[in-house]
Amino acid sequence: PDLSGYEKFGLGNVKYNISGIHVTAVEFPSASISLLPGTGIKLVIGNASLSIDMNWNIRTWMFKDSGRSTVYISKVFATAIFSTPLDNTGHTAISLTSCRTTSGDIDIKLSGKS
Repeated sequence: PDLSGYEKFGLGNVKYNISGIHVTAVEFPSASISLLPGTGIKLVIGNASLSIDMNWNIRTWMFKDSGRSTVYISKVFATAIFSTPLDNTGHTAISLTSCRTTSGDIDIKLSGKS
C-alpha cells in the first residue's frame, strides 16, 4: 500500500507520499526449517537481502520535490517460531509464537528534480 502523512520538522510540517512500492529482488542465501518437538516449527533466515523501488514526493511551506527511490536492505537475519496445536476439530493450526529480525545495512538512493 501507499504511505502518506505529515511529520513536524523544525520550522514546519513536511507532507510526504510514497507510492508505487515494488519489491524488485529478494534473496535468501541461507534458510532452514526445523521441527521443535512438543512446540512446533523454527524458521531461520540468514544474510537475506531485498531491493525495493518506489515513487516519492514531499512538500513543505518552502519547497516541494518528487522522484524515484531504490532501497536496498542487506544482512537481514530472522528467526521465527510457530506453534502447531490441533484446533477443536482435530486439524493442525499454525500461529506465530515469537519472531526476531535484525538488518545490518540499508542503502537509499534518491533521484528527484532538486
